[in-house]
Amino acid sequence: MGDATIRLSRANSYSPLLAMEDYKISIDGTVVGVVKAGETVEVSVSPGRHSLRLLGKGRSRSPLRALEVGEGEVVNYRCHGPRYGLPHVIAALIKPDLWISLGPSTEGT
Repeated sequence: MGDATIRLSRANSYSPLLAMEDYKISIDGTVVGVVKAGETVEVSVSPGRHSLRLLGKGRSRSPLRALEVGEGEVVNYRCHGPRYGLPHVIAALIKPDLWISLGPSTEGT
């Protein structure tokens, strides 16, 4: 059985302070690496169903994303930190998984 790949691209931040924070990549509840601002990271996984989440400092994190990846397949995701000003930051203080946006991407397909 071959491997599959999750490719994660992180947009550059508008704020130098936010760009300094590395996001930990958690697959199936295990941290497998980090992604920095402006970077693309590839993680090999076994084919099948997986969960993906990014973890920032403290309570900040992305929503949990469920995904299915086939043998030899590359699944693309894109992430970024808060972009919508003070309302976004306040909402993320109440609901920490709003801090990091994470979703599928057609980039690289």
